[in-house]
Amino acid sequence: MDNLGLIFALSGAVLAALLAGIGSAIGVGMAGQAAAGVVTDDPSKFGKVLILQLLPGTQGIYGLLIAFLTLTQIGVLGGSPDISLAKGLLYFVACLPMAFVGLWSAIRQAQAAVSSIALVAKRPDQAGKAIIFPAMVETYAILALLISILCVTGLGGLNI
Repeated sequence: MDNLGLIFALSGAVLAALLAGIGSAIGVGMAGQAAAGVVTDDPSKFGKVLILQLLPGTQGIYGLLIAFLTLTQIGVLGGSPDISLAKGLLYFVACLPMAFVGLWSAIRQAQAAVSSIALVAKRPDQAGKAIIFPAMVETYAILALLISILCVTGLGGLNI
């Protein structure tokens, strides 16, 4: 029972990496399928559709960043992992914005990217505009990243 705080904190870190990573894997896969169809018809569009395919992958990177930051804060990476149950629960909750928004936004960003890939297939001159649609979804992943970073780093100074 002494390690319950650590278990909760680790669970939060794992969820941030796991759920955001799953969302990115689904998203990059969806966009990749659409991109492959376009490149089959016109290989010269590879660079334009590749950028659109990569966009849903950022959430997985953000989730990994929160996981590393949490592991560092709780002492798993270069310290002594001894935290209270209350603090462990707080770390768990601090990781949730990135976990859930990462999962959801990556999939939604992929849907926007698939539509943008279809736009590039028909109107390659509109590739710049096509990037804006999935990039708008990225805003919410960045907001979740920011709140998780603020929460995780803010917890380091608490003595509970």
